[in-house]
Amino acid sequence: MRSPTTQLVESHRCFGGEQRVFTHESAVLGCTMRVAAFLPPGHEGRKLPVLVFLSGLTCSEQNVITKAGAQRACAEHGVILICPDTSPRGADVADDDAWDLGQGAGFYLSATQEPWAPHFAMDRYVLDELPALAKLFTDNPAQSITGHSMGGHGALVLALRSPGTFRSVSAFSPILNPSMVPWGRKAFTAYLGDDESTWAEWDATRLLQQAPKGFTALIDQGGADGFLANQLDASGFLAAALDGGHPVTYRLQGGHDHSYYFVASFIDDHVAHHAAALKRG
Repeated sequence: MRSPTTQLVESHRCFGGEQRVFTHESAVLGCTMRVAAFLPPGHEGRKLPVLVFLSGLTCSEQNVITKAGAQRACAEHGVILICPDTSPRGADVADDDAWDLGQGAGFYLSATQEPWAPHFAMDRYVLDELPALAKLFTDNPAQSITGHSMGGHGALVLALRSPGTFRSVSAFSPILNPSMVPWGRKAFTAYLGDDESTWAEWDATRLLQQAPKGFTALIDQGGADGFLANQLDASGFLAAALDGGHPVTYRLQGGHDHSYYFVASFIDDHVAHHAAALKRG
């Protein structure tokens, strides 16, 4: 895919680099999209690897770049950080009055049901269009992926569905078994329909049960997260990891909630994790 035409809407000096926000016309989603890109010092050499961050329900590209503090670690490790919006947007894009469906709640899948199917294909957007955008800043094809909550779901699912695309994957507070929890069941019913057999290909736990041995991931979860019991249950995913021989690192961080205070507390670990993988080979 050719590099997109972008319009710069924000630029801020940050940790010796530059935090930019662009808009561009998405052919996949059929709307104007916003994307944030942090360019570390030295990015002009066009050889730095890329880390993609997928955000959660109700978020845009702004949440992570203003609250997580990821730029400092990305500057230190020489990693470009690409942060897309969480869904297609615009007057012509389907929406819902609920906060956990529609615009701001794309779930990083390809919808098959009306009125969502014409625009909601965030998986293809991340896999096909974001790499073309990254080529505006680097010739290095190496990329890794992480995310928070719905975005953690997206990071794990896209890595499992597209082996070899990402050097590494991590997640904060991910929705690990969406077929079995209220957020996921609501979204999957709307976007994919009532046939639950079609949901498995978008469920990280179900995908891990079928994955070749050796899938790796770093997952951090807040022990005081109010969504832990009814939305973020990790038991099925961890059982699948154990049964399948997948060296998943799962850390339950006591006292932490679901917020970006939690993400900011451990973002340095995640950036370092990805930087090591991105610079191997």
